[in-house]
Amino acid sequence: MELKKLGATSGIASFVSCASVRFLFFLAFNLSALIAGEGDVGPAAAKELKAFPPAGEGMSRFVIMLPPRKDEEFLKVQLLVGKTVKLDPQNRYFFGGKLETETITGWGYERYILKTIGPMAGTLMAVDPNEPKVDRFITLGGEPELLRYNSRMPLVVYVPNDVEVRYRIWRGDNKVENARDQ
Repeated sequence: MELKKLGATSGIASFVSCASVRFLFFLAFNLSALIAGEGDVGPAAAKELKAFPPAGEGMSRFVIMLPPRKDEEFLKVQLLVGKTVKLDPQNRYFFGGKLETETITGWGYERYILKTIGPMAGTLMAVDPNEPKVDRFITLGGEPELLRYNSRMPLVVYVPNDVEVRYRIWRGDNKVENARDQ
């Protein structure tokens, strides 16, 4: 009976020791992300990039490393995928295509893939034909998708070579309004 109690106690000590080691790894990972600073790919992030395969032929891989923020639960990331094109400044344009989300087998990480960019479409407002064309960044059509802000993981986007990836940070307010029952 005494031996069983001793075994259970050492099992708990082993578990606590294991949990302590996990906590130290977690702390080291987060500290390395903080030390890496904004825009840098630190050693922890570089380790995470091993899960993401290189871009295939005709494709580019874009990596976005978000800086750590204390209020990440109020932040979202909007991916803007498109091309810079010379066009008139009045009409609204967009490209066809869908940014797909794929989970990397064995890792559980998500990556975003645009396999092909479709044709450009837009409104047909009459414009002065003598007016000079301007460079405009034209994105994929549809509603913007807002992704969770996570400074611990890179956002990795695969697109055709001639496509650009930009992003925007959205901030939610911590003020919450009540809806009224009517």
